[in-house]
Amino acid sequence: MPVHAPRSFTVQWGSESVLVSNIEPELPVATAGTDLAKVVEAGRANPVTLLPEAAWQAVARATTSPDGVAVQLRPTAAEPAGLLMVENVDGATLHSVVTRVHLSEMLPGIQPRTGMEVMEIPDPQVQGLTDAGRPCAIVRYRYQDPTHLRNHVWQTIHGTLSLNSYAPSILARKVTRNLIAHPVEITFEDGTESFHALVVRDGITRLASAWAVLAGPDADAAETAGLAVDSLFGKNAAVPAAQAGGPLGQRLAASREKWRRTLREEFARGIAEQQPGTRTAQIAQTSVLPAQIAVGAEGHPGHLLAAEDIFDDAIRSVLASVHVEFKQWDTAAQNVEVATRALKRVIQLGDSLVPKDDLQTVYGLAVGRIPVEELPRVFAGDAGSEPPGTALWRSVYLVHALTRPELLEPLKDQAKAIKGGKRMGLKGFAELLGPLIDLPWRSHKKHVTTQARNAWNNGGVLTSDVIQEWEPRPTDDFTSLVKPALAGDTDARCTLAVAGGVALIADKLLTRNVGSALMAAKEKGGVPFRADVNQVVEDLSQQHNELGLWTLALAANRFRSDALPENAVTMRQLIHKQKTEGDPGTPYVHFKTDLDSPDRIERDSDGVPVTLYQWDVVWASNPERALKAHPPKAPLVPRPPGPATGSAPEADGGGSAEADGSTAGGTRDDADPGTSVPSPDPGGPHAAHLPASQRAVAHRQVLRRSITDARDSLDRLLLLEPEVGNHTPIVPVSVLDELHTLLIGLQTDVENLRRRATREEPVAEDEEAPEEVGA
Repeated sequence: MPVHAPRSFTVQWGSESVLVSNIEPELPVATAGTDLAKVVEAGRANPVTLLPEAAWQAVARATTSPDGVAVQLRPTAAEPAGLLMVENVDGATLHSVVTRVHLSEMLPGIQPRTGMEVMEIPDPQVQGLTDAGRPCAIVRYRYQDPTHLRNHVWQTIHGTLSLNSYAPSILARKVTRNLIAHPVEITFEDGTESFHALVVRDGITRLASAWAVLAGPDADAAETAGLAVDSLFGKNAAVPAAQAGGPLGQRLAASREKWRRTLREEFARGIAEQQPGTRTAQIAQTSVLPAQIAVGAEGHPGHLLAAEDIFDDAIRSVLASVHVEFKQWDTAAQNVEVATRALKRVIQLGDSLVPKDDLQTVYGLAVGRIPVEELPRVFAGDAGSEPPGTALWRSVYLVHALTRPELLEPLKDQAKAIKGGKRMGLKGFAELLGPLIDLPWRSHKKHVTTQARNAWNNGGVLTSDVIQEWEPRPTDDFTSLVKPALAGDTDARCTLAVAGGVALIADKLLTRNVGSALMAAKEKGGVPFRADVNQVVEDLSQQHNELGLWTLALAANRFRSDALPENAVTMRQLIHKQKTEGDPGTPYVHFKTDLDSPDRIERDSDGVPVTLYQWDVVWASNPERALKAHPPKAPLVPRPPGPATGSAPEADGGGSAEADGSTAGGTRDDADPGTSVPSPDPGGPHAAHLPASQRAVAHRQVLRRSITDARDSLDRLLLLEPEVGNHTPIVPVSVLDELHTLLIGLQTDVENLRRRATREEPVAEDEEAPEEVGA
């Protein structure tokens, strides 16, 4: 058959002209059943590959060159393992085929870099698979139902494109670096039939960007994600109906092949034209992607992991090496990866003094597989005492479990091995715990996450007592633990140290002390003296420190995992939150402790509770040291009241803009837009018969209402931002740039109108100008 040379031509991509190169004259055709059988047969005959037949069929459907894959898999006398790509990682060897695959046969997998974030749609549960004690190169994803699967794929594509996109580059040159992929069995908790597919573990940005090219230059991230989901699973959310008793995987594959056939027909018409258009280039450059598909895994002799964990750990090792050498994850993502893998290795090592079942429970709690609501069942005490099912109690039991003397050193050893370091101190271990502890409240407290994790880097709640032997004391009221703690009960003291310390750190009332904090005002995060975070917590929880113990207990009692306290947020954030009174995210407040008050809350002369600051927390940890650093000043003699010292009515803020709710732009909150009097339609049929000044009134009302509506929409977006999480911006940068341009234009026009309305009236030539212009 004659070989046709690739074509190159220029297309328009938005406002840019892009030179598209290497356009093949034809797209790959559907793979015949006999070719699929070749791949399945060769894969099952290879001694180093171990996959279910349905997984081999998924590999065969995805590749555009089944003959080439079969050649790589087929063992020979010289190469018993075939021509597979071999990678040696820590504890295992991976075998992969290198081929080209259809875009619509690749699902985005779980992204390790999101392990330190809270996603709007949770990741599926992951489980490794084995066959006769040998690891299979496949994992099982367990979703709640098909809707969970669709939403998770949509979220991954949308969130990835909201952060980055290679669309113009892919349009010009295709995807040039291999995706790292492997088979996966997708199962559902609601009983929906399972199926096998291929997922991409590295190169998700390239995969999402290819979908963005196919969607077109005008499609945003949401539209691109919708196109990907509809193409992969059909436009209807319901599972495709069975046809002739075929399994779900085959029905979905038939739907995708039908979609690809439509693209091939569209491409054939476009490429036949003398000057192909942009749509032709979009299809040509995204239909096929290069991929490295893992199909075999072998554990090294003496490996620590169980067979079902070898493959997943090996894949994660490959991804970690890629993102250390090429594009690093941030520190928190690395800490989650190190901590969870270290715990998994300790479990499989089997020589820990902690029972393996207990360690599996701790692992499930750390990675989020065990929900907070399950705490009373999972950690029920021998005497029937059960911890409340709250996020704060999750942190207490997690810190307790991970810092037991019999577990702490093995965990540190494995973490050092994974990170490649030679030593790990207590602060280094506390740094690993930070992103695990804040899992339930990351999105709701995202504005102070950086400060909280810095506090964990500075020791967190790992005091000298917490890392020793003690047991949590479950209670619904942490203040009930103060009396036994004062009497010397170590369990009560450590429970208060962990619960109260975590609450103070999460709410930015205890942060890493830096030099500038000594110079800052009390209201701006200042501290009376410098001390490591874990030292402050330790001093607060001392048996003799009644003020410190009550501070910890009250902070733990008031802690909420669904919001930030007023102590930790800025005035602008408070204004936005106060507009939705009654919402779960309404701010709460931590109050200063007063041992002489019946409820232990300090109040001012008007009986109003006094807000707690970091200054007060650090002061309570060591009042003697604080007094030495800040001795009391001599009291000032008050001046007698008189007319000169009386305050004006305006001085109390009663007439200020902040007090009456007005803003610099006007009192926009004085009326409910939904109940305002309707204004005449400036574009209505009778508008032309009105005088221009009356028509101007209507347009002014529309302008004001539109700006007010825009302000309200922005406020609602800011309120939704914590629910969306950090995986994607609430408004894409491209949209923000467009809005910014529009707003600058609007501001310029408004300013020009204001200047014309306030400038001096011109004086007529036949009139005498006045000697003075009134001030």
